[in-house]
This record gives sequence, structure tokens and C-alpha cells, in this order.
Amino acid sequence: MGDTLEFNEIYHESKGSWNDGRLRFSKQNVVYKSSKTGKVDNIPAAELSVATWRRVCLGHGIKLATSSGHVYKYDGFRDTDYERISEFFKANYKVELTEKDMCVKGWNWGTAKFSGPLLSFDVNDSSVFEIPLASVSQCATGKNEVTLEFHQNDDSEVSLMEVRFYVPPGPADEGADPVEAFAQNVRSKADVIQATGDAVCVFKELQCLTPRGRYDILIYPAFLHLHGKTFDYKIPYTTVLRLFLLPSKDQRQMFFVISLDPPIKQGQTRYHFLILHFSKEEELKLTLNMSEEEVEKRYEGKLSKNMSGSLYEMVSRVMKALVNRKITVPGNFQGNTPGAQCITCSYKAQSGLLYPLERGFIYVHKPPVHLRFEEISSVNFARGTTTTRSFDFEVETKQGNQFTFSSIEREEYGKLFDFVNAKKLHIKNRGFKEAKNNEYSDSDDDQHDAYLERMKAEGKIREEGDGSNDSDEETDESFNPGEESDVAEEYDSNASESDSGSGGDGSGDEGKKKPAKKAKVVKEKRERKPRKGKKQKDTNAPKRPMSSYMLWLNSSRERIKSENPGISITEISKKAGEMWKQIGKEDKEEWDGKAEEAKKTYEKAMKEYRESGGGSSTPAKKESKKEDKKRKSGGGEKEKEQGGNDSFKSREFISSEESSSDGERKKAKKAKKAKGTPQSRDKESEEEEGEAMTTPPSSEEDSD
Repeated sequence: MGDTLEFNEIYHESKGSWNDGRLRFSKQNVVYKSSKTGKVDNIPAAELSVATWRRVCLGHGIKLATSSGHVYKYDGFRDTDYERISEFFKANYKVELTEKDMCVKGWNWGTAKFSGPLLSFDVNDSSVFEIPLASVSQCATGKNEVTLEFHQNDDSEVSLMEVRFYVPPGPADEGADPVEAFAQNVRSKADVIQATGDAVCVFKELQCLTPRGRYDILIYPAFLHLHGKTFDYKIPYTTVLRLFLLPSKDQRQMFFVISLDPPIKQGQTRYHFLILHFSKEEELKLTLNMSEEEVEKRYEGKLSKNMSGSLYEMVSRVMKALVNRKITVPGNFQGNTPGAQCITCSYKAQSGLLYPLERGFIYVHKPPVHLRFEEISSVNFARGTTTTRSFDFEVETKQGNQFTFSSIEREEYGKLFDFVNAKKLHIKNRGFKEAKNNEYSDSDDDQHDAYLERMKAEGKIREEGDGSNDSDEETDESFNPGEESDVAEEYDSNASESDSGSGGDGSGDEGKKKPAKKAKVVKEKRERKPRKGKKQKDTNAPKRPMSSYMLWLNSSRERIKSENPGISITEISKKAGEMWKQIGKEDKEEWDGKAEEAKKTYEKAMKEYRESGGGSSTPAKKESKKEDKKRKSGGGEKEKEQGGNDSFKSREFISSEESSSDGERKKAKKAKKAKGTPQSRDKESEEEEGEAMTTPPSSEEDSD
């Protein structure tokens, strides 16, 4: 048998929640380390007094009791592990591992026994259940009844709120009340904080970031008391997991972080971290409320009765001595800013600082996050979503949770990558450090863009292939100011159609009918033709050629998949883009030549396809379109010859010299008619009336 025994996936119950971890038996001690919190239980071998093997809900478990009164329970063993552990205990600890069965009768009447920090409820000398008194938050008594309330664990889906015990009255001759005796035994070991005596020291008006506000901190021997204007918190030192002392980026402020498990509560809000904010310039002289002999005896030289120095140094020194925990500070990491040991970033839309430590990452301050390297599965460097001048740092834990720290300056990439690589963390996109640096370069740098080149090539081919089809496309009618309104305005030239527009021979009623006729003509012009339906793509038409990059990608896709098993489709595109940038000039020219050959083949096939009658631009259709154009243009010329369009002028029309000369010519013609014989005048008036019925009046004639 070896010197040690190690077991993985061993569970330890903590306030109603099972936490897995690793248990190791050695000749010197028993060590258990939680995978979730990283907390370590170290039991010296000399203190082991009782070891019990029993069957529990998670297989088999071990209950260890020490001479100092502590009890430890670990579950998750197999039935076959009993012989190995029993022999190891006999050989190294001189302790016999005894088997003991639990009572499963389901009775609710038995005997309550207090053994150290446990309350055991037994039936016929067999334990039914055990309650760790450290989980009790409140103990209340009533008539023949004791009620126990428990601390809540946020990680457990179902929590035990309270348990009530009925205590029967004792004999009349006994003076002690059994209910009070029961409650006193519970309170002596329960986690019920009672402020008795004076505080060791008091820190006034300290700025606290979480929970936000200013608090007076009273340091007691067993707990920490935060006294604010609205809320009070009592924090036992046993709930403190870690202490952090972190310098700010400007080197003028300090953060003192206290990690708590279980967290403190404010309504429905849970605070797993207590963050104090200090300025380096604040000084303090501190005197402990104890004698020098008592300070020396209790704290063994870690503290002295009179101390002075920076405020953050005093607080951290006192907390380290009373909590008996090491203070974690940043390691050797140096950011891009000289002297800065942190990185400015954002988490959940809140700006903060990310500190790379020797054994993990911590982010302050809203919300605080602590990630140990042991619980990190992989990290990833992702491109920023809004700009190329920043990137995102993604951390994925073994439990499946993902934390994204965004908006990190690209200058921090190199040092952060080297730090993560030195800590031997798994990087998803390993091997692209140079590519990432190029990716975060300025957008105006001259770099090859495969996608842009492909789009240009396809656009050029589309213009060549569809250039002859432009006449087939239906276009919207252009805006014509003269056709905007069907009703004449008072400032329009045709607004006052008077008797003068009738040429002297027409009546006033005829003059009023002319604007209505004009409005009818305008309305007919405004009617639009129905749009043509969308063209259906011809499946027999030759396909457009691919660019050099797409030809290379099709030939290299299988090789990329084989070199990177399990890679996603988007990652294939990113990988291919990086590889294409690294290809030499000669290889690119080779693929450009292949693309040029494919283009020529496409043009030849397209020509044959059109000559055979395929597509919409056949010779017969072209001839019919030309004839339609000639017919339309011929009709327009005839209308011009008839004078139908020359006489109409829009309301925005500004008369030129030609228009004014036309008006003078018509006035002279009217004067000549007035001088002629009555017969000729009648004949000419009939001709003018005929013209008026076929053509609308001009603006000059109306104005006359």
C-alpha cells in the first residue's frame, strides 16, 4: 500500500448544497479541497479520534471526528473502497474504521443528542439525521417547543428553512426547564452572532463600493460588524474565503476586497464580495482596545497595541490577523500603461478593472468576479463588436459558464496573451497572435481583403452579363413638376381663364370649359403602368465564375477540417481568411490565373447560350424593341407637328425670347384678321375654333 490515498469527486455538504472536490489521505494529515470554492480542510493525523463508515444517499460516506471537537463528513465513496481505507487507517492513524447503519424507519419520536458541533436525532441508538449547528441562524423557544432556523444557500435548488422540536416537560422535582436547556445547547454551537463586549478597534466612515455607502466597521474577536445609516451587517470570520489588496490603475487608490461564502444579504440582493475603497494619502493612528499582554498572547506579534500608517495598510493588517487568511496581491503582470497591474475593460455594460493574478483573475467592481485557473476550461480572444481598436477576452469555466470582458485596448493584447500562455491555460484560437495583431491594425492599412475582391469581380461580371438587358427593366416615372397638381392655383398662369382666352368670338362658358379639359389630360398622364413581375432565373444559364479566393477555399476546405477537428463553419471562414493572407505572391498568381480561365470559359458559354435563344436578350427581341422605340418616337413627332405639345406650358415655365416672339406673331395675325373682310373673318374664326377643339390653349393666349 502506498503512502497516500486519493479520491476524486468526493462531496462535502455545505449549508444544504453538495460541493465536489478531491480528498487525500496521507500519513501526516487528511486534506480535502473543494472544486467550487477552493477552500481546503486540513486535518492533522494526530487529532483524528473517531472514523465511521456508513451508507448515505451518494453511495457511502466517512464521518471523521477530531479530539478538538470538530466533525467532518465526506460522501461519494464506492463499496469497494472500504477495505483500502480501513487498512490505511489502521496502519497510519491507529484508528479503526467502524461501520454504522442509519435508521430508516421514518419515526419522528426519538432522542436528541448533542455531540460537539452536531445535533443527532436517534431512534434506538441509530441515527436518523444530523444537524450541523453551524448552519443554524436563529433559535426560538415556545411552550414545550424549540424552533431552529437555518442559513440559506443560493446554490441549492431546495433549502431547509426551519425544524421544530417538541420537548416534553420534565419531572416536577427538576428545577431546570428542558426547553431552555435544549435551546442553550443549540445557541452555544450555533452561528448566532451576539455582540458581547467591546470591539477590538473601530474604523469610522469607510467608503464601501459593494454594498454601496459609507460604513463604520467594528472589529470584534469573532465577527466583523458593518454599521451604516440604513443597513447593518454582521460577518463571521468563518465566512471569509479570501482577502485581496489591489492597486488602482492611477496608482493613487487601493481596493481591499473580502470574498464571502455565504454572502451577505440586502433584501433579495446577495453580495459575495465586500469591496472597500481607499486613498493612499489617508493616514491613521490606531489603538487597540486591549492590553499589550493580551494582544501579544492572542495575535502572536501580528498586531501591536499602537499602530500608525496608511489607512488601507491598517485595515488589511488587522483583517489578516483576525481572519487568519493570506492577502492576495497582483503578481508580475504589467499592462500597457507604465506601472499598471490591471487592464481596463467592461463586463455586462459596466466599466471596471481586470487583474491577472498568479492563480486567477479578479474583476472589480460591478459586479465583482473572481475566476481561479483551476475552474477555467478555456479562454478566447475575440474581435471587438463595435471597432477594431479593441478586443474581447472570453473565459469559459468547467461548469459551462462564460464571462466576456469587452472593450480591451488592442495594445494590451500582446501582454495578456503572453500571460495566459505562460499560465498554460487552454486558448481556443491559439496560433493566431500575429494574425490578431494585424486584425487590430488601422483600417486604412493596405491589406488584402478577399471578400472585397470577390464582390468586385462578381459585380463586374454582372455588369457585363446584364448590360444588354437594361432596356427590359421597368423604371419608376420621374417627377414632373407640371403634373403635380390637378387644380390650378391662384398664382398659376391658367388660374384665371377669362373671356379673353376665347379669341373674342367664343363665349365665356367655352372659356371655362377649357381648364377642366386640361385637368383631364393631366390626370391621364399621371396614371402608372402596372409593374412587371419578378424575372425567374433560368436554370440552364451558365453559372458565374468564382474568384481566386473561392477557388482556393473550395480546394482547401477539407484540409482545414482535418487539421482542426470539430471546427465550426464560422471558424472555418476565419481560419481560411488568415491562411489566405499568409499565402505567397506566386501561389496567389496561380489561383488568379485559374480564376481568369474560369471567367473566359463563362463568357464563351454565355455567348453560346444567348445565340441559341436563351436569356431575355435574344436578337429577335432586340429588333422588336427597336421597332417599338421607333414607333413611339414617330408618334411623338406627329404630335409635335400637330402642335399639341408646343402650346402646353407648365406653371413653372419662364418665357424665353422665342416664346415672346411667338406671342407677338399671333397678335399680329389677329390684328390682320380684324382688318379683313367680314367673310374672311368668319372663315378664319371657324378655323381658330377648330384648332381650339383639338389643342389646349397656351399660357400666352390666356394671358392675352
